[in-house]
Amino acid sequence: MIDYEKIIPKKISDIQPSGIRKFFDIAQRIEGVISLSVGEPDFKTPWAARKEAINILEKGKTAYTANRGLIELRRTVCRYLKNFIRTDYDPESEVIITVGGSEAIDLAVRAIIEPGDEVLVPEPSFVCYSPIVNMMGGTAVPIVTRAEDKFRLTAKALKEKITDRTKILILPYPNNPTGAVMRREDLEAVAEVLRGTNIVVLSDEIYAEMTYNGEKHVSIVEMDGMRERTILINGFSKTFAMTGWRLGFTAGPEPIIKQMLKLHQYCIMSSPTVSQYAAIVAMEKCRDDVERMISEYDMRRRLCVKGFNDMGLDCFEPEGAFYVFPCIKSTGLSSAEFCERLVKEKKVAVVPGSAFGESGEGYVRVSYAYSVSHLTTALARIREFLEELKK
Repeated sequence: MIDYEKIIPKKISDIQPSGIRKFFDIAQRIEGVISLSVGEPDFKTPWAARKEAINILEKGKTAYTANRGLIELRRTVCRYLKNFIRTDYDPESEVIITVGGSEAIDLAVRAIIEPGDEVLVPEPSFVCYSPIVNMMGGTAVPIVTRAEDKFRLTAKALKEKITDRTKILILPYPNNPTGAVMRREDLEAVAEVLRGTNIVVLSDEIYAEMTYNGEKHVSIVEMDGMRERTILINGFSKTFAMTGWRLGFTAGPEPIIKQMLKLHQYCIMSSPTVSQYAAIVAMEKCRDDVERMISEYDMRRRLCVKGFNDMGLDCFEPEGAFYVFPCIKSTGLSSAEFCERLVKEKKVAVVPGSAFGESGEGYVRVSYAYSVSHLTTALARIREFLEELKK
């Protein structure tokens, strides 16, 4: 008999499965569950992009593209970044089209981290950062963010965690799961801490288009001296409702992008061809669709924040992404207990805040990338659940 424990590295077997997917899978097994657990737009990909994909398939354009991605798409991405965050990138040497933003994050960490290096991760935050760092033999160092700071990374908290082994700062804003946003003054304070160091910023801006209250996204690359040390991550899944198309992009300084490209060449070859053609059209012709979706998300955001606050669960008002992060400490249940009982007793699936780091304990993440009907019904069931807990 083969001994699998001797084959599988401990650093891999010790990694816990995604807490997001755990509750998604539970919801799939229970009939009649309303799932608010996954951050996936309920909108269809804009028709113009879908039509272009159909056209490309009919023409048989299904061969590999260049490893970096279609030059037409890279140029489109550069025009987009110039317009959106007022920053120039060279489409020939500073941009790679990736298989979703997730691949771009993985490439960035693998291109830089060696055993013993430290990566600073503001938490609560998306589930993939720390496991990827650990797989490379690095150490993920959490920086706890707090509701009283609007879940933003502060310069003080950053300074306290920097050591001579710090290699990367993850900057996950707009934030999943909290919906927090870093404003220009917040980013300038962070930039001031980083100037004069060799710390690289991995700025995950996948939700950059989804900001509310009239305030537009600001990227750290816009701060003096930050472009040269920042790997920017973005993609098409959230903004253009293209999750299943598996397409993202990364832009950054050529010496780092060059190393990321080698990893991409050996592991992926190139991103999906049809998706790339569709993405060009999405960026160039689907602005009206994007604005309509963001307006709808804003309305759902306000509905959820009011709903949770009205039922007695203190809910931070998110300024970005499409999640709310209500505090459930008043129930006396842990985040996992709350979610497990809620899905079994009221058939509503949400995600424990603890899935996003220890500092997320006492909260749950609720995605409002779902219809108003779904949200309204789910909020009513959660209210019933809370009322029954008090009896």
